[in-house]
Amino acid sequence: MTHSSTVLTDALESIINVAAGALGLYSLILSAQPKDENHPYGHGKVEFISAGVEGTLITLAGVLIVVQAVWKLIFGGEPIGNVGIGLYIAAFAGAVNYLLGYLTEKQGHKSGSLAMIAGGKHLKSDAYSTVGMIIGLLAIFLLQSVWQNDRAAQVLDNVVALIFGGFIGWTGYGILRESVAGIMDEVDIDLVKNIVKHLNENRAENRIDVHNLRIIKYGPSLHIDCHITVPWFFTTREAHEEVDNLEQLLRRNLDPSVEVFVHVDPCIATSCFLCERNNCPERSTDFKGRVEWTAEMIMKNRKHGLN
Repeated sequence: MTHSSTVLTDALESIINVAAGALGLYSLILSAQPKDENHPYGHGKVEFISAGVEGTLITLAGVLIVVQAVWKLIFGGEPIGNVGIGLYIAAFAGAVNYLLGYLTEKQGHKSGSLAMIAGGKHLKSDAYSTVGMIIGLLAIFLLQSVWQNDRAAQVLDNVVALIFGGFIGWTGYGILRESVAGIMDEVDIDLVKNIVKHLNENRAENRIDVHNLRIIKYGPSLHIDCHITVPWFFTTREAHEEVDNLEQLLRRNLDPSVEVFVHVDPCIATSCFLCERNNCPERSTDFKGRVEWTAEMIMKNRKHGLN
């Protein structure tokens, strides 16, 4: 109705919202299914695939918008009309998108769902871009209705579409990049630092060392693998108690449903000067001082990050 590239930009992204939302809903239903023999870690990784498809669609939309805007800037297009209708529709769609995006992203953070977070961010970015587009449409309306300059209005329309098409494409790339990181099990360094914080604040004298920490996130599910060093003379029962204590610590401070897999290592001679255990019957070296664990240290497959 308007022959406006700016309005088309907003419309095309809204259409993708519907397609991406349907795919995101399916991925949420699938990821909520319980673990089974074929999927011992659950179905949560489908959310990464869903977010990846959504990111791809958004990126392609941004590219198409940019290509069309450039084409019209070079070769021209039909005169713009009915800008007022475009303004009303864009304003209404933007308000709805922001509200839905805010609620979806908020719930996604609560449930740890990448699909919901990605969908919420996309909707909010759509609302932000709509605000910019509305400003652009107002300027186009003034150029066309007040100053009677149709060519300038058409150029501005395509420039606005070009800017926001690039913004939309960049948003899609960000979602796609995050989904690939999830599929590739990229380290969530903020989560590792949070774990290290709780470990340092809740040191136990028999938990001499934590290392080889690895984290895998499958949708809302969180899996943690690590090694702990305990006194070499501990019985199996005593070592298992330390494992239970560590698991309870992580569940208490991270997520009650977190899965923790712990490998037990015996201490060695070089552990003595870092060991805080009092009255150790096998101590060979005096305690020299507490070592604060760091994210880099506990991710290494080395005791104390030293040997």
